[in-house]
Order: sequence, then structure tokens, then C-alpha cells
Amino acid sequence: MKVESLVRIIGADFYTGVPDSQLKALCNYLMDTFGIDQHHHIIAANEGNCTALAAGYHLATGKVPVVYMQNSGEGNIINPVASLLNDKVYAIPMVFIVGWRGEPGVHDEPQHIYQGEVTVKLLDDMDIKSFIISKDTTEAELESVMADFRGVLAQGKQVAFVVRKGALTDAPEVKYSNDNKMIREEIIQHIVKASGEDPIVSTTGKPSRELFETRVANGQSHKYDFLTVGSMGHTSSIALGVAINKPEQRIWCVDGDGAVLMHMGSMAVLGANAPKNVIHVVINNGAHETVGGMPTVASKIDIVAVAKACGYPNAVCVDNFADLDKELEKAKSRNELSLIEVKCSIGARDDLGRPTTTALENKQNFMEYLKTC
Repeated sequence: MKVESLVRIIGADFYTGVPDSQLKALCNYLMDTFGIDQHHHIIAANEGNCTALAAGYHLATGKVPVVYMQNSGEGNIINPVASLLNDKVYAIPMVFIVGWRGEPGVHDEPQHIYQGEVTVKLLDDMDIKSFIISKDTTEAELESVMADFRGVLAQGKQVAFVVRKGALTDAPEVKYSNDNKMIREEIIQHIVKASGEDPIVSTTGKPSRELFETRVANGQSHKYDFLTVGSMGHTSSIALGVAINKPEQRIWCVDGDGAVLMHMGSMAVLGANAPKNVIHVVINNGAHETVGGMPTVASKIDIVAVAKACGYPNAVCVDNFADLDKELEKAKSRNELSLIEVKCSIGARDDLGRPTTTALENKQNFMEYLKTC
């Protein structure tokens, strides 16, 4: 189905969401049509944030908003759906568009498998009526479903379109870029060199893939690294949990700007606990690159100032490799929590691979290594 047809049939004029590769056609359409526009399209920090923002739009306009997300984001919307939108509370109508990663029978990465199995069930449990859009879904069929959905929305309930892989087509080409010069994979190579045999906890998406391939290229073991293949936004909290219980061992956290934004409260917890053995590196390209490159708001905020306000005793920003290497060495030499924000370009190798070990093997190898630390 053409993505333009989906948007036309839904008939909404406000979209907010968190980008998803399965919904790249929709994301590119929205960026091409609206860009980032307060009145028509906002990319939010996480899916719960989107849902609350959309609720505010409805309260102010009386219109029905649309929230788009990967199905992994269903967990983030459960609270606002159940305690804010539900017709037993404020009865706020909303359309969700959900990219179905890990659909049963369709090969996908391990972090998507269980989420894919329960995607529709979670919607059912939240009393959200859903319809699955496939490659062969016709406009007439979707129009009929939307006519039924409008009756549901009129009752102050929510509905969802669950989008299968490849179901949306004819998206415009959108080029995402910035003016930063440093390449993320090279940044990770410098971190690996500086960290030596220290454990690294890395964020979901391409950073973990590039860390895995850096170890392969170096002929190194993967035991040093915990690859957070899912749970976007929680990497620094995992690193904190490890660091508290391994106080004599330096722990590195390789994070991304989209992940930091998704659950920024974790920085406050890190700062308040101030573990002396954590080095928090935030690679900031101002984009959700792993799922297509749509922008985050991280290029408009001062992450260093946020870190300092959260209690990090040391926080700096670098935009070149000479300064990066200096700050990595400084962070290693001090016995205090440190944050290094690294300004990064958008882009990765076309042949970038994925981890060849399973998530369970990664966990077991990492835990065995931590026992020796």
C-alpha cells in the first residue's frame, strides 16, 4: 500500500512518534511533507512521551492524533494508555501505527522475537482495537476498516494499525546528514583502544554492531562487552548496576543520543549515585540512525550541561579525535564519574554486520569475565 494512501485514509493532521525502520516509508513521508513542525509532526523522546503529547493535542483541538512507533515501544505506552487515555479515565481517542518487528514466522533479531509474539495481544489487553496492514491490503479494505475505527474513536477509545514488513511503499527519498566529521565506528575503535580490558556496556543498534565488528577486526574476545541489543535508553542503568557491584573495576558505557533522550532520568540516577568507576560516552549524531536517520532533538540541547546538572563531576564535549583521545585518557586517570559527549556524523558502512553470537552467549561470556574482575 502506498504510504500516502494510508495517511489520506486516516485523515489526521498531527503525527508524533519514535522512528522505526519498519515504518521508514511513513517516517520519510512525514519528513518530506512536514519536516519537524509543531503543528503537524514532532519526533518525541519515547513512546509514552508521544502518547502524552498527542493527548495534549486532542485536549486543545478536539481532533484525533496519530502516534507511530516500533512495537518495542508498546511497553512505554502502557501507563498513559491505561491511566490517561482509557475510556474509564479521560476517554482520549488516538490512532497508533505500530511497526511489527519480530512477527512470528519472519526472521528478525533476538530482541524482537518475544515482542513480536505479543504485539497484537498487548494491544488487545489495552483494549486497543487493531488491524494488520499487509502488502496485499487494498485501499478499499483500509477505508472500510477506518470507517469502523471512527466509530470506536468517537467513544473515546484507541485503535491501532499494525504494519507488516514491506507493507508501506512509495515513500519519498529523504537524505539525513549533519556537519559533524567524526565517524561513529572510528569513535568506537578509539574507545576500545583506550578501554583495554575494561568491560564495556554498549547501547542498542549500530553502536553495538560496530563494537562487535571492532573486536573481530582486532582479533579480540567479545567477553569484554555487554551488547544491549534491545531496551533502548537503559544502557547507562545497566552499566550503573554493574559498576556498583564491581567497585574496583572501571566500567565504560557507550551510549547514543536517541537512547539518552528516551530515558534521560537515568542520568539523574547516575549523577546522584556518582559511581567513581563509570565513564559514560555519549555518541551524538542528532539522529535515530539505526532505524533510518530521522532527527532527534539532541543537536539542540547541551548534554554536557544536563550531565553537570544531574551531578556528574566531569563532563565535556569533543568534536575531533585528538580531543577525544585526550579526554578518554583523562577520564581513565581520574577516580570519578565522567561523561564525554562525542559529536558524530550520520552514516555507517553498507556491509556492517550483526553479532554472530546469541544474546544468551553474550550474557554468559560477559558474566564469566566479570567474575575475574
